[in-house]
Amino acid sequence: MTRVSFPGTRGTYSESAAKSFFGESAVTVPAETFGEALGMVESGESEYAAIPIENMLEGAVGQSYDLLLSTSLTIVGEIYYPIRHCLIGLGDIGQASTIYSHPQALEQCRKFIEGHGLRRMVAFSTADSVKIVRDLNRTDTVCIASEGAAELYGIPVMLRNIADHPRNYTRFFMMSKEAADPARRNKTSLVVSVRDEPGALHSVLGHFRDHGINMTKMVSRPKKTGSWEYIFFIDFDGHDRNGNVQEMIAEIKQQTSFLKLLGSYPASPAP
Repeated sequence: MTRVSFPGTRGTYSESAAKSFFGESAVTVPAETFGEALGMVESGESEYAAIPIENMLEGAVGQSYDLLLSTSLTIVGEIYYPIRHCLIGLGDIGQASTIYSHPQALEQCRKFIEGHGLRRMVAFSTADSVKIVRDLNRTDTVCIASEGAAELYGIPVMLRNIADHPRNYTRFFMMSKEAADPARRNKTSLVVSVRDEPGALHSVLGHFRDHGINMTKMVSRPKKTGSWEYIFFIDFDGHDRNGNVQEMIAEIKQQTSFLKLLGSYPASPAP
């Protein structure tokens, strides 16, 4: 049976995304941190890890991108999972004064929160916020999470679909020790650090044009060396076993101070 680790407690969107990707028969294993979820795969405690990488409204999940730089695991799959936020609590909305959730969920429901004058409190995950409401057992404390998390912890759903934008998806990566075989349509992710010279990044990106390869995303992250330098995470169409892709990567490597291939995997259509 497939074992998949995920950050947070049971009922998080990460767990739901893992179940959607691998099937309901998958055994999901909660981890206290993003790093621990990956570490479980590295130690053999689980076969895969599901981590959120970006949200279509709030953008990149910085912690996940930073871990991609250091982990020995490879990306073997992606899924765009629908996020449907509910207001969950023991009282009614008129009694509520404090609201808990994950920082991204709080941002995605900003208009609702501000409109009701609620004090924001951060939880590690959306599901953890439901546990907080359950444990506090107060009618003036509510949270934002999925309907499934509310059912799991036995706390009533007060309102559904409270996000500022009704169309909301989070992209998740599935990580493993073993690389994925080529599929009909593939995507590859890598990270590079360019040399500190004029036109360096422009030259790197020119190789995608020269090889006719479609770059689908680029995210910059601080290098965290105290020098205002950045690294660049790049997604593009194709598999690293393809000759044209291999040639392009070899050329980019010659023009960068650092390059790490993060994995090639079946591409999931963006919603």
